[in-house]
Amino acid sequence: MARSTGSAPRRRRSDPPSVRPAEEPILSGVATVPSTTRGRRTRAALITAAREVFEELGFRDARISDISARAGTSYGVFYHYFDSKESVLDELFTSVTGEMYNASQAKAGSGGTVVDRIRASNRQYLTVAARNARLIAMIEELAYRDPQFRELKLRIREPFLRRNEAGIRRLQEQGLADPHLDAGTAASMLGGMIEHFTLLWFFHGVEYDEAVAVETLTRLWAQSLGLRLDASGQLDSANPV
Repeated sequence: MARSTGSAPRRRRSDPPSVRPAEEPILSGVATVPSTTRGRRTRAALITAAREVFEELGFRDARISDISARAGTSYGVFYHYFDSKESVLDELFTSVTGEMYNASQAKAGSGGTVVDRIRASNRQYLTVAARNARLIAMIEELAYRDPQFRELKLRIREPFLRRNEAGIRRLQEQGLADPHLDAGTAASMLGGMIEHFTLLWFFHGVEYDEAVAVETLTRLWAQSLGLRLDASGQLDSANPV
């Protein structure tokens, strides 16, 4: 996929997302899905190889020849499916972002209280973040150096922020969350907290207890939004959605 030289127009905060992250590439362009089983296997092998090479060597030091060799294909075969390293990276981030987006939302009809759903979302998000820590760290590093990757990082974040902002607004409308909070700003701050925490844990190697981490994140989310605690200081499971 060719990369755009300009920035995509940003949606207003009130606009609902038109697609979920897993459904379209993050960078501009259209992915071509092979029509044959063999073609799909070859393309999938290139994507898997690219991930391994990027994680081992870093994006800037990885070469297309490294990816092709790892996938057991030729240099020319790579260009049959992708036009650059960036297009493979786009594919990887699109897939990872979709996985993390889907994992970090409570499933429809799952029931439970507001706090239960926050806890489940945090637990699911941490599980997926652990699997994808190196790719997440890669985009962080690239975003510091390259304006296009900086834009990519912002595009990755935006669907999460819009969804969390909408969830905060719903809680405010239900009288559960602090009505004085700016929902968009709160969503960005809470999202940044989890992004930084997962990098410390899964990439930089700072050790945390998983159960404690989930409960602490859940408490921080609930308290920052103004959700009530019970008399013992525990999160109040009596507040239904």
